[in-house]
Amino acid sequence: MNIVLVGARCSGKTTVGKILSALTGKVFLDTDTLVEEKAGTSIEAFIAARGWEAFRGLERQTVKVVSERDDQIIATGGGVVLDEVNVNRLVPNALVVWLEGKAEVLRQRMEKEQQAGKRRPSLTGTDPLKEITEVLNARDPFYGRASTLRVDTTGLSPEEVASVVFQAIGEKKEGSVHGG
Repeated sequence: MNIVLVGARCSGKTTVGKILSALTGKVFLDTDTLVEEKAGTSIEAFIAARGWEAFRGLERQTVKVVSERDDQIIATGGGVVLDEVNVNRLVPNALVVWLEGKAEVLRQRMEKEQQAGKRRPSLTGTDPLKEITEVLNARDPFYGRASTLRVDTTGLSPEEVASVVFQAIGEKKEGSVHGG
């Protein structure tokens, strides 16, 4: 069984995924990192040069490859759930965890990233910091449909989020996970 982390950008998927990998001994994969490796450039640069459609195509290829394997922790890009093909590939062999966060918290996390030099491409053609609420409103139904478990990361450290997910992994093995 894979553990697949979905949610908006800056919801903690990569950080929590790495912690879960250490806790479970499962291999950690980040689909955005794999896309960047395959593209040979950053996602921001790839989208600027080739566009969102080309990015989503490369993301779909990446999801196909990672979903064919087992016993992994997979952090996905924030928009992976918008593509039903991706969801249909990821869900059957996974506990899909939606890392949810309030817009203001995600905005604060993104500001910290920008101060550290990490830029994220706009999803709507406006300032990425200003578009968070709009993007959450559009994507939340997709996260909800794809997920088995929903964890509100607001006010929790990455370690606390990982602990909640780790507990759910044990419950999933016993057949009693609820959420999503």
